[in-house]
Amino acid sequence: MLNTVKAFSVEYNPVNKDNTFAGGDLLAGNVLLELGSDCSVTSLHVKLKGKARVRWTETYGKTVVAYFAKEKFFSIKHFVLQQHRGQDSTVVAQGSHVYPFTFQIPSQDLPSSFDGKWGRIRYSVKAFLSRPLKMDSKAKAKFNIVSKTNPNCCPGLVTPQHEHKDKKMNLFNSGKVVMDVNLDKMGYCQGQGIKVTAFIQNSSSREIKPKYCLYRKVSFFAEGKRKVSTKDLLKEVGEPIPPSCSQNVSRTVTIPHSTGLAILNCNIIKVEYRLRVYLDVKYASDPEIKFHIVVLPASETPDPEEPPTFGGFWNPPEDKERGPGWSQAVPNPASHL
Repeated sequence: MLNTVKAFSVEYNPVNKDNTFAGGDLLAGNVLLELGSDCSVTSLHVKLKGKARVRWTETYGKTVVAYFAKEKFFSIKHFVLQQHRGQDSTVVAQGSHVYPFTFQIPSQDLPSSFDGKWGRIRYSVKAFLSRPLKMDSKAKAKFNIVSKTNPNCCPGLVTPQHEHKDKKMNLFNSGKVVMDVNLDKMGYCQGQGIKVTAFIQNSSSREIKPKYCLYRKVSFFAEGKRKVSTKDLLKEVGEPIPPSCSQNVSRTVTIPHSTGLAILNCNIIKVEYRLRVYLDVKYASDPEIKFHIVVLPASETPDPEEPPTFGGFWNPPEDKERGPGWSQAVPNPASHL
């Protein structure tokens, strides 16, 4: 039996070399339809969608509980073909057909595309072919959004960061160590170097090594619960500091170009970054300081005189890893669902 619909697909035209879009951009493309014979069509429409989804399970004894949440950013429908008034369908002739379409992506604060362990943020264009007494034919193409909305105020991105830590040694080590660490700002682009300067006082009886770890922290929210995933992106080790010695230490930690963007403007998924600066002390717990890092698109260069564009900023992400002023409770995402 001849298959009437031989091929059905949807495609869009890239707007830049990275094949990424931002809020307010035009997304143009075509629906491609190949028919083996004349076909009655009820409608042919295209839908532009943006949404986030979170799901994971937890086991309590013999009970498995699933946690689920979703957030819709937009859904826009455009009809390419539909039946005329008084007609049940439209006849489309045998052969290949190309139907162009154009959407404007909503100019709103859209989070960047993301795929994680327990959730994702996705944008897609879908085509639907409806025929009498037939299942709909569907086609889909995903596209990536990079958040570039200009915030009203984001002074924290270019404000220097400073933290101080001292720790008294015990057991197999005597004396104490002091670390006073400064970062030149909070917002850095993909591939940019984080300038770390520190004064380290080693009054202990053993040598210590300054170490640096850049890691990603992803939080997934559903039904009042939170699931957290962390991943180390890079680790670096500085020169050892001898006992009874104080030194000024400088280090540039370069953010990998492949690092994803921070996402702080989605209710159910947050992507944050930390730079952990710590001292490796033998036979003792390592004193450490954690700094919030906001990763921006490579083309968005933070400048003290002209703050960068970035979607979903500001207030600072809430976290118990910081001292006073940052040590707030994590918001209850259920109020957003």
